Amino acid sequence: MNPSNSLKIAGLQIDLAWESIDQNLERIEGLLKQIEEVDLVLLPEMFSTGFSMNVEELAPRNEEVVSWMKKMSLERGFAVGGSLSILENEKYFNRFFFVDGGEVQHIYDKRHLFSLAKEEEVFSAGQNREVFQFKGWRICPMICYDLRFPVWSRNREEYDLLLYVANWPERRIEAWDTLLRARAIENMSAVVGVNRVGKDGNGIDHIGHSVIIDPMGSILAQLDPWKEGYVLAELEKEGIEKAKEKFGFLKDRDVFNCLGLPPKKE
Repeated sequence: MNPSNSLKIAGLQIDLAWESIDQNLERIEGLLKQIEEVDLVLLPEMFSTGFSMNVEELAPRNEEVVSWMKKMSLERGFAVGGSLSILENEKYFNRFFFVDGGEVQHIYDKRHLFSLAKEEEVFSAGQNREVFQFKGWRICPMICYDLRFPVWSRNREEYDLLLYVANWPERRIEAWDTLLRARAIENMSAVVGVNRVGKDGNGIDHIGHSVIIDPMGSILAQLDPWKEGYVLAELEKEGIEKAKEKFGFLKDRDVFNCLGLPPKKE
């Protein structure tokens, strides 16, 4: 895959139908028809079902959704990323899939499970942070509640872009807005945050606020609250690298190891 200075990303802000895989995929396909010439389309957390704990019924069906992601990446010519509930080795994971060229290229299992909703009683926590290469960009995916834990996302100068997919409720949307900008600023990284809209099966409202942010914390693109659609921006790697070189904030960081990450000389 040829490296690229620019990376065009679209994040879909969707009103997810509760536990209705067919309806959600149909809705997403409708939005995808509006998007042209992008490198990556990012979908919300548990985009096929909403944030449901009904995993015994839904997780096996999500294997079909992975196949759908493969199909979309081939037909539309861009990579697709988003999380699903998945069963593996008799354990359930909230798993981010990065699909490109009709194949699953990378996965990441949500590390921080949302105890307020008792997510840890259903899902197993991921043990490893993932950083992967895509078109010359180093990308680190995260899922929803991971956003609250800066040590886990700490940039040891190994990534250029942080991705957050979420079902983040309206009642705590100020935290979402604030923490996304903080993660960009403290890590000198571009950040994409994609959140759903609408009311879920538990009666919880989601307002969206999907956004793309540059390493200095400036908002490059943001979708209106409550609106179904997509946020779109083209990132420039050269600008990110120049900002890192000019300010050098990462070079002054403290040296300590994140749980689950291999030691690295700094």
